[in-house]
Formats: sequence, structure tokens, C-alpha cells
Amino acid sequence: MEHTYSPKQFGKLIGKSVNTLQKWDRKGILPAFRSPTNRRYYTHEQYLQYRGLISSEKGLVIAYARVSSPSQKKDLALQKEALRAYCLEHGINVDQWIEDIGSALNYKRKGFNQVIEHIELG
Repeated sequence: MEHTYSPKQFGKLIGKSVNTLQKWDRKGILPAFRSPTNRRYYTHEQYLQYRGLISSEKGLVIAYARVSSPSQKKDLALQKEALRAYCLEHGINVDQWIEDIGSALNYKRKGFNQVIEHIELG
């Protein structure tokens, strides 16, 4: 079971008062969980999110495959199949599939540049 904190403990961890945490809970800024007896509590995951150590937002999942030349199209298909199998096995839903046929010696790779652009834009 994940470690939990009382409002007092959590407030001490993040440098906020219990009153501030109660306000944030009411406003939806940092919602508290509720125990069966309706007591507020916070999780360690919420602490990590507050500190910016993990993200609460789920990003776009992109699968990327590349080969160096058109003669390797068969290898590209094998890469894509291996990626599909991996994602299926691990319960990963891919939002976008991107592939390139191009040399690794330069950055003239449309798909790769598209992936980097997604990363830069968040």
C-alpha cells in the first residue's frame, strides 16, 4: 500500500498550512483523498507530483521506427511488428506511429524531426 500523509504531515512536507491545504482541496487545486470516515489524506504520489518529480499529465505515446535505405523496408516492417507486440504485451496504447527511411548521418528525417517537435512542444 502506498504511504499516506495526514494534512498536517503533508503540509509540513510541502511548507503549507493545513488551512491552505483545505482551501486547495475545496478549490480543486490539490484535491485530498478521503478516508471511509471522511478524513482528508494525501499520497506519496501527490507529494512527488507537487515537487515536480513526476508528472500528473499523460503525454502522447509515439512509436518510432527507422531504417537507413529503401532496400530495408522488410526490416522496417519487422521493427514495427516488434514495437506493436511490445506495446500490446505492456498495455501501451500508441497514439501515433511514425516511421522513417533515411540515413542516421544527417537530420533529414521527417518522422524523427516530427517526434522531436512533439517533445519540444510538450
